[in-house]
Amino acid sequence: MSTKEGTQDDQGMKPRLPTREEALELLKSLGADTEIVNHCIAVSNLAVKIAKRCTKPVDVELVEIGGLLHDIGRVSTHGIRHAVEGARIAAEKGLPDSLIRIIERHIGAGLTESDARRLGLPVKSYMPETLEEKIVTHADNLISGTKKVPVAETIQRLVRMHEMDGAKRMLALHKELSNICGIDLDLI
Repeated sequence: MSTKEGTQDDQGMKPRLPTREEALELLKSLGADTEIVNHCIAVSNLAVKIAKRCTKPVDVELVEIGGLLHDIGRVSTHGIRHAVEGARIAAEKGLPDSLIRIIERHIGAGLTESDARRLGLPVKSYMPETLEEKIVTHADNLISGTKKVPVAETIQRLVRMHEMDGAKRMLALHKELSNICGIDLDLI
């Protein structure tokens, strides 16, 4: 990739975020199908709405691009490993670390080291830490395909899968972000 697309330049400057158009082109150039692209657009749009409601400082551009590229790993796999694969792809493309962390940590409401071990992922924490990571993670939880769904629907799915810890984390994340935004995110 050229400097324009996110790698460091000769002066050692930090990689910059791709633009919305560059992010969409990257998804398509890697072979993302229309369903993946449309889902990523829906997640990005919701994530930006959430970010703009936040009463705390948030990098709206990072949230937008993080939403667009959160599922970049789905060009290789649709399983739980898509987050790890997506982070690998993003790193190879020279994208900023802040964006790579969003991609890697967006699964569920985050995964603990124990969850990672149980799911066969590289053992480490996949818990979203920054506000931007939390927003993209939760926007993804609230989008099914391209449709916004209530958090209760996603939580019920986790309960049916016997993922009680994940369901509790998702509810806690929903409450945390709703408090920061001053509105129940189901109403956005």
